[in-house]
Amino acid sequence: MELADIIIKFILVIIIFAISLVIAMYSTYAERKFAAFFQDRIGPNRAGPWGILQPLADGGKMFLKEEIIPTNSNSFLFIVGPSLAIMTACIGSAVIPWGQQLTIGNHVIDLQVADINVGILYIFGVVSLGVYGIMIGGWASNNKYSLLGAIRAASQNISYEISMGLAIIALLLVTGTLSLRQIAEQQHGFWANGWFTWNAFKQPLGFLLFLVCAFAETNRSPFDLPECETELVGGYHTEYSSMKLGFYLFAEYINMFISSAVMATLYFGGYNFPFMDLIHSPNLVAILGVVALFVKVFFFIFFFMWVRWTIPRFRYDQLMDLGWKSLIPLAIANIIITGVWITFIRG
Repeated sequence: MELADIIIKFILVIIIFAISLVIAMYSTYAERKFAAFFQDRIGPNRAGPWGILQPLADGGKMFLKEEIIPTNSNSFLFIVGPSLAIMTACIGSAVIPWGQQLTIGNHVIDLQVADINVGILYIFGVVSLGVYGIMIGGWASNNKYSLLGAIRAASQNISYEISMGLAIIALLLVTGTLSLRQIAEQQHGFWANGWFTWNAFKQPLGFLLFLVCAFAETNRSPFDLPECETELVGGYHTEYSSMKLGFYLFAEYINMFISSAVMATLYFGGYNFPFMDLIHSPNLVAILGVVALFVKVFFFIFFFMWVRWTIPRFRYDQLMDLGWKSLIPLAIANIIITGVWITFIRG
């Protein structure tokens, strides 16, 4: 790899990292505005016009608040927990293809940090590591509520990762690849050979299973049992303050953003959009593809927020029953149905 390519990749990493942080920051503002709308309130409206500077005010508050480490906690792990949570949240975006190639002068720029042929396995590995940040923080706090929240998070992630993995297996039977770039390319445009190209039409049950599991993996309502305020005060981050608490909150919103991008890529064509073949400028197609992907991502983020302020929280036994008694059997049935369809109908 030439020096110019390394510099381009480095700039791409910085841009994606900055976009992730900005989207996470303004997701907090959007969530409060949506909550206000659903509850017939106004929401944040003091910091700047329409309250658009509220995330900056909240961020400043997080940085300037007093740093408190409980006396009986494990101080080293107490710091490692939120650091690991935010790190694993940020590195998940490395394999997501954000668009087609851009050509600037003599340089061809891939709008993807790393195009590896096992991109889905990478995503699953990063998701699996994310729960360690919660577990470490909950245990290191030396607080019973924090520990209960951490145990809930670990149990929840283990339970729903199985269903998510089985849903992906059915998708792999259809696509035949683990590369996110190749999966996106297979969904080129919107309609081809008399059939919708997006995988959501080929795998509707698999998409619904993946969507439900994504809510559980990101600890979003109605699966936000690890930080259930009515039972556990604040859950795994009860003892945290200042920017350590901010890291946990940012990690949740970044995970929501990355989950939305993964769902858009796997099931809704990623950067592909209808009638893209009618545009003759490759660079314009690439730019519009990035816009199309972010429109899909923002829709899913809105859906995450909509569900949070619409559906009540599950009881923990209901959460586990849904994962083990409903989603896993449905995911296995989906694999069987997909295999039969590929063998006897499509094949």
